[in-house]
Amino acid sequence: MGATVADTSKQSPNPQRSLLGLLQYLFYRSVRALSAIVAVFVFHLRCVGRENTHVPGGALVLSTHQSHFDPVLVGVTFNERLNFLAKRSLFKSRWLGGLISLLNAIELDRDRSGLAGLKETLKRLKRGEKVLIFPEGTRSSDGLIGPLKPGFLSVARRSRVPLIPMAITGAFDALPRGSRIPLRYPMRVAVGKAISAEQVASLDDEAVLALLRQRFHECYQQAQASRTK
Repeated sequence: MGATVADTSKQSPNPQRSLLGLLQYLFYRSVRALSAIVAVFVFHLRCVGRENTHVPGGALVLSTHQSHFDPVLVGVTFNERLNFLAKRSLFKSRWLGGLISLLNAIELDRDRSGLAGLKETLKRLKRGEKVLIFPEGTRSSDGLIGPLKPGFLSVARRSRVPLIPMAITGAFDALPRGSRIPLRYPMRVAVGKAISAEQVASLDDEAVLALLRQRFHECYQQAQASRTK
């Protein structure tokens, strides 16, 4: 009898954790809805290739990085909830830390190799969720696509999930590095076709980076071309 009771307790969900998950979900949907309204009506956001976001199961969403607007723009583009990586220092801020915690961001501690963040990222990918990573590692200094860092490759290979490439234009003009006050400037997002896990497995690291860079440039050109339509 004692063993039966113990097994049942292990299978029972944690009410507090379930409630927190529900609050995080509702908060995310509310922030996304508000962000979409602002992005469309203030910054005239348009998305190209949104059908390419419909990838079943887990995936790494890989985007170019122009400004602080980027995580919001990517989140608005996807209908499903995304997972974001955030530096540990951001969690220490009273208000920002509370915000990103409610958004269920993944804490990344670069001073300690980021192992805990890596494990959590793999956990969520295997759970069928999508995680956003900026392969450039930092915001662009000129609005163009910078060198890609290979850090995401270990996650891609270990998780065996597709890679969804996308590019952003206009965000740099609206809020370049060093600027605190955004300008009203039309923004565009283009999403490319996913690179399958099988294709990633068949290529070495340099070939994967070259393919991703090519997809980034294709998306960037599509985003730029949509300005004239």
